[in-house]
Amino acid sequence: MATIIEAKPFIGGLGLELIEKKPVPIYGNGSAVLALCGIGKSSAAIAATDLADRYPLSRIINLGSAGATGMKHAIGEILHIDMVYELDRPRLDAEGPVEHRPDTLKGFSLATLATQDRPVLEEHDRSAAGKFADLVDMEGAAVVQACRALDVEVNLFKIVTDTAGCSVKDIIGNIVATRNSLFEFFRDRVMPAL
Repeated sequence: MATIIEAKPFIGGLGLELIEKKPVPIYGNGSAVLALCGIGKSSAAIAATDLADRYPLSRIINLGSAGATGMKHAIGEILHIDMVYELDRPRLDAEGPVEHRPDTLKGFSLATLATQDRPVLEEHDRSAAGKFADLVDMEGAAVVQACRALDVEVNLFKIVTDTAGCSVKDIIGNIVATRNSLFEFFRDRVMPAL
């Protein structure tokens, strides 16, 4: 997960303790670890690589907030990502952004995700991202890319925390308002599906 704001219910609900501070904070309980990667693709790639390198993981699950690119998805809706487009990294061999395909689990509502290193707050940026994806974030593509390079399964679940017109203050408030729902979804739906 990117931030402690998102992770608080997971730390408490799973009984996780801080076990490392660098290169990223890592919480664990003996059977699961949670890394707080920070915001952005570089941070997410470092965290995923560090986890896969130092822990015997069969799977990494990237959970967290995302913005809706249109009006199809409402704040609080949780979606399982089946395709990620890296909007600020064009393909050199063809037109369009680089594509990443995470692993998927059965029984979940699917969506596509666009990842880029800057937040999508302006309507024209949200509309441009919407040409490729249902949701937008700042970490998903990097987590998938790192896991593919290291032969680790990877799943992404995103909760919608912003739509057109949301300010940064709105987004933070929505993360706080929806984070328990994301944890309960993970505990009650995702964990049994693994």
